[in-house]
Amino acid sequence: MMLAVVLARAGVGVTVLEKHDDFLRDFRGDTVHASTLTLLDELGLGHRFSAMPHRVVERVTVPVGSGTSLVVDFGLLPGPHKHIAMVPQWDLLDLLADAGRREPSFTLRMGVEVTGLLREHGRVVGVRYHDAGGSDGELRAAVTVACDGRTSAVRAASGLRVREFGVPLDIWWFRLPRGQVGLQGLNGRVGNGALLVMIDRGSYFQLGYQIPKGSDVQLRAEGIEAFHARVAALAPEFAESIGAVDSWDDVRLLAVRLDRMPRWFGPGLLCIGDAAHAMSPVGGVGINLAIQDAVAAARYLAAPLRRGEVRLGDLARVQVRRWTPTFVTQSVQQLLHRLVFQPVLAGGLGPDGSGRDRPSRFVRLLRRFPRLQAIPAYMVAIGALPEHAPSFARRSWSS
Repeated sequence: MMLAVVLARAGVGVTVLEKHDDFLRDFRGDTVHASTLTLLDELGLGHRFSAMPHRVVERVTVPVGSGTSLVVDFGLLPGPHKHIAMVPQWDLLDLLADAGRREPSFTLRMGVEVTGLLREHGRVVGVRYHDAGGSDGELRAAVTVACDGRTSAVRAASGLRVREFGVPLDIWWFRLPRGQVGLQGLNGRVGNGALLVMIDRGSYFQLGYQIPKGSDVQLRAEGIEAFHARVAALAPEFAESIGAVDSWDDVRLLAVRLDRMPRWFGPGLLCIGDAAHAMSPVGGVGINLAIQDAVAAARYLAAPLRRGEVRLGDLARVQVRRWTPTFVTQSVQQLLHRLVFQPVLAGGLGPDGSGRDRPSRFVRLLRRFPRLQAIPAYMVAIGALPEHAPSFARRSWSS
């Protein structure tokens, strides 16, 4: 959607195909990072975003051992947005869709699912689709961009290779009523071979319980009461409300993936975001990377699309620009998987006070010199290579 808005503001004819009839999907990533907030300002949408109901996270409490934690302070960030905003993703998508509809060259088609790619002479020239009315059709395009996530149908149809990296965890997502729980912002608990993330959503909490990779079926077989006991052991303040999750239907599994395409493009085709590089949920940075990819793609492709001549090199420039931040971010995630999450899930950060529970040297350094907390704060909220709206897409604030 971000790519479509920016391209449409360049006068490029662009069509977004969304296979669902609406954007209402629970447990999507709902973090809007500082760099994205800056982009919304540059696009003239910042005031409209500010008027939407949202929560502001100014610091994150990260568990680093039994009874110990590290506070990452976003107040150390440069720029006007020293926080992360939490807003339902469908609200952000509606905001961008509305901005797109104000451009004559923007089209959004809901309930249209891509089923395959059109090819001519070795080049992708569009897509085949199935719409909500039951009809099949074709849509031709100078460039087809796969923005359809970690299970991308377009990527699968492209035949392009994907390199997968092992991950030690999956996540159970669920929600609980706020009740009298006084937690605010983002918090985590670690112990007994588990890690629980608690996200303040205002009237309720979204919780992520991390489990060993591939253990979902086995753990569900133990029963919902065993799940209640696990959550209550880590977060006693939810002991009374955990009963609101009265069946496994209320617990959504996120099968965590970490992968990257060696080559994100082919003739007439470009993959960005999770379609090009599925990110771990660690740090919640996948959305940030996807939006940055979109802005870079719009900047490099707008002029060739207006000329009606997009060469392979134009598509390659997008990957060249975004490769380093993707590699750096995924490398950090792999390191955290190995040094933090794998030991946690193996029971290595338990409440026994053993040496294995001691925070790492890096964490101890951050706690000793709080100003160094700007490093993880910057990586999470801004990223390794933040993008800015190109001049042709910038607008002053308007109603």
